[in-house]
Order: sequence, then structure tokens, then C-alpha cells
Amino acid sequence: MDLAVLLSEMGYACAPGPFFATAVLGALALLEAATENQKADLLPGIASGERIVTLAWTEASGRYTADGISLDAAAQGEGFVLSGTKLFVPDAHVADTLICAARTATLPGEPGEGVSLFLVDGKSPVLSVHMLDTMAGDKQCEVTLDRLRVPRSKLLGEPGQGWPILERVLQQAAVAKCAEMSGGAQKVLDLVIPHAKERVQFGRPIGTFQAVQHHCANILTYVDTARFMTFQAAWRISQGLPFVREASMCKAWVSDAYQRVVALGHQVMGGMGFMEEHDLQLYFKRAKAAELAFGDADFHRELVAESLGL
Repeated sequence: MDLAVLLSEMGYACAPGPFFATAVLGALALLEAATENQKADLLPGIASGERIVTLAWTEASGRYTADGISLDAAAQGEGFVLSGTKLFVPDAHVADTLICAARTATLPGEPGEGVSLFLVDGKSPVLSVHMLDTMAGDKQCEVTLDRLRVPRSKLLGEPGQGWPILERVLQQAAVAKCAEMSGGAQKVLDLVIPHAKERVQFGRPIGTFQAVQHHCANILTYVDTARFMTFQAAWRISQGLPFVREASMCKAWVSDAYQRVVALGHQVMGGMGFMEEHDLQLYFKRAKAAELAFGDADFHRELVAESLGL
């Protein structure tokens, strides 16, 4: 709950930086599966802001499911050799440690079987990082591992049992991203309302026109529902209650709601909102990037349907 409040404020300010990658993706994965020695090595640096950690799981398929992980981790001697490419790794260019999902075995049955998580040195000479061009200006990277040797002590959790850990982290991260989005949606509302009161057309403030009033009312509805669903899911996580269905419901709704908030905001602001000199265009870009992060609305609606047995 505390993290959701903080991320909401960061989304409101459109704050850049590797906080989300480190404090959400990295720290949650460590709390879920790290040994006491691994926690003692990494968590103090994360807490002090001296260590940046990120999570590398997406590949060329672009899928968020276990069958999208194909990066090879071959057992060799007392460790593993990792070879392959990860895409859309947040803040990998400045990360000290990457938590990399790789496949230590290809087994018949469930796609999640055989997936392992590794703590990888972000400064390794056989690890190359290429910055990707992104619409929102966020730091997404392509990371290539060329026969990177990782000792067994850097394995996060048990070999071949990494997918349940990763799945739980991504579900929590989806709720955290919703907290960011709900804060951004509130900022859009706070940009639009003063403009509607002050902008004069045809001799009267545009906020007196019924169509504009409808847009503002709809924005408020989306903002309030996004906040409610986000904090409901965050509360369930904090209380240790089952939250998988609520997390997917939250991400499905908030992904669409934030997009609609920004679209309606542009309707009220007019051409001014598209100019780089105005802040609204920043939230438009963030809304699109956040919609796709950790699965879009359609992806999570499918998960909700599956949880209902449909």
C-alpha cells in the first residue's frame, strides 16, 4: 500500500528514473526467492539507492507468458552459461544487476517448467546493452548475453522453478504500474479543469458548454474507478490475500481508462495539448507505454476469463 501511494505520486509528476525497475521488479523478485546471503548482498544497496536492479524477461516473441522465454542457460561445471537476447529491459544501461529469466530445461508439459532466474552482473564484458527508441522516452534496452557464465550461487530460487516466482512478481508489478497510471490520470484531470474554467470561446468559458462538461465528468469517473481498483488490489497484496484476479481486473481497466482520460483531455485542451511545450503530451506518451507494460487490457481480460473458468 505504501508503495502504491508513492508510485501514484511519481506517476502524477511523470517522474523519470530507474525506481520502478529497482524497487518493484528487482526488489520484489529478491523478496520472493532470494537466499539470505543474496538479500544481504543486494537489498541494502537497493534501499540506499546505490544499487540499480532490473528484470529481463521479455524476448522477441513479445509474450508475457512462460512460452515466450527461450534464452538458453546450459549447465556447465559449477554453473550455467547463458546465451540469447532480451528485449525491452527497463534501465538495463545503468543497472548493476539484472535478474534474467532463462530456460535451464525444455520439458514436456507446462511451458513454465524449466524456467530459472539468474542474478547477472550488469557490467559484464560479455553482456551488451543497446538503447531502444521509445515513444515515451523511457529507457528500454535490448540486452544480448554471449555465453555469459553465471555461478550456481547466483541462481534465484530453485533451478527450473523460476516461472511461479516471475509470474507473481509480474502480477504485483502490473498493480504497481496501475498506481503510476492512476496518478498520471489525476494529473490530466488537474490540467484539464482549470483550462476549462479559464479558456474563453464565443464569449464564455468553454467549461460552460455541455459537451465539455461531459468530457470532464467522464474523466473524473475514469480517475476515481482507476484509483479504487488499484488500491483494492494493492490492499489485497499487502494483506497476503489472493490477488491474481484483482490484479488482472485492475490492469485491464486502468490500461483502458488512462488512455480514455488522456484522449478526453486532448478533446478539452485542443491543439495546445499536443504541443511539446505543454505537459499533456507527456502523459499521452506515458499512457500508451503503460498500457502495454506487463500485458495490455486484452491479455488481462483473458486471464480474468480463465480464472472464472470460461
